[in-house]
Amino acid sequence: METVASGIRPTGNLHLGNYFGAVKSFLKMQDEYNCFFFIADWHSLTTHPNPENLRRSVKTILAEYLACGLNPEKATIYVQSDIREVAELYLYLNMNAYLGELERVTTFKEKVRAQPGNVNAGLLTYPTLMASDIIIHRAVKVPVGKDQEQNMEMARKFARRFNTVYGVDFFPEPASFHLSEKAVKVPGLDGSGKMGKSEGNAIYLADDANTIRKKVMRAVTDSGPTVPNSEKPEAVQNLFTMMEIVSGKETVDYFNERYNACEIRYGDMKKQLAADIDTFCAPIRERINEMMANEAYLEKVVRMGAEKASASASGTLNEVRRIIGFKPY
Repeated sequence: METVASGIRPTGNLHLGNYFGAVKSFLKMQDEYNCFFFIADWHSLTTHPNPENLRRSVKTILAEYLACGLNPEKATIYVQSDIREVAELYLYLNMNAYLGELERVTTFKEKVRAQPGNVNAGLLTYPTLMASDIIIHRAVKVPVGKDQEQNMEMARKFARRFNTVYGVDFFPEPASFHLSEKAVKVPGLDGSGKMGKSEGNAIYLADDANTIRKKVMRAVTDSGPTVPNSEKPEAVQNLFTMMEIVSGKETVDYFNERYNACEIRYGDMKKQLAADIDTFCAPIRERINEMMANEAYLEKVVRMGAEKASASASGTLNEVRRIIGFKPY
């Protein structure tokens, strides 16, 4: 069975866009591949979170992924900082990574522009830590968004360079796995683009019914169509796209008919959409609350994941040490 590795940044609650993107992909992969899914808490240190926020974020993201159906009996789920071998491999990869190539990475240049007061070495060497996360398990596939493709090319480069420098054929070159092309693109509620945390246009899986209703009722629309069967503006189409995701076909057809007849009442549509989103999120929200309250189970999952991930990582690192010329542990 092929090995897949992917990280999850502990950056707050999951929203509907996450669910129909990364989460659905992970749920499919855990039945088909040998999966290593980790919470990337070392990566988050580039933004200098305080210890309490870091611990809370890790707990939240773990509970939410488990509530969505990620199964620790099928996939290895662990916290990045529990696997010390990753940090040592990161050190070795950095010894063969060059300043010029790291400075040319698009995501690094974007971070430099966005946060000139915090251009730290962790941001610069993000690609080598990401590569270490992947190749420590000798993964052959990595589910990533297209914005991470350059970092994936760097991971392949570092794996290839290690093999070349030491004259071995040890690390496979991990391939990007774009399940997102088959995933549903969930629009935001601000009239443009996709749903996202930074855009402030997201509905979270943990939102209660009242919060969902308030967010949906604020969604951008227009004054309504004046010509029958006219094309929908992007903001209005976003509402219909959201409805197609969470509502039944009869509901979607009804509001399409009202729109095409220039009789639509956006207030009624938003109320229905809010109710349908709540119906979709309610069972997940209930499981999230159950998971958050069950700290013993969360600790068990993390401990079991650390044991399995460490077994995989230690085997790789001992061979890496032998190849480089160090004694295995």
